[in-house]
Amino acid sequence: MQVTLADIKRGQQAIITDVSSIHIPLKLLEMGCLPGNLVELVQVAPFADPMYLNINGTHLAIRKETAIHILIDITNG
Repeated sequence: MQVTLADIKRGQQAIITDVSSIHIPLKLLEMGCLPGNLVELVQVAPFADPMYLNINGTHLAIRKETAIHILIDITNG
């Protein structure tokens, strides 16, 4: 089973392993949403959408429908 960014829990950190660039806006790639970068789930909005992330020091929010296209390896908890 592949783990995606949509599966991460609050406070967990992970390494991005693959990004399906067809479904990911270019702006997210420019902001560091790339394989090899560390990502942490900071907070989740009501109804679990959007997700507020810290990716290599950059804070951004993405929708779950986008997060399911980002594969990760969870590094802690």
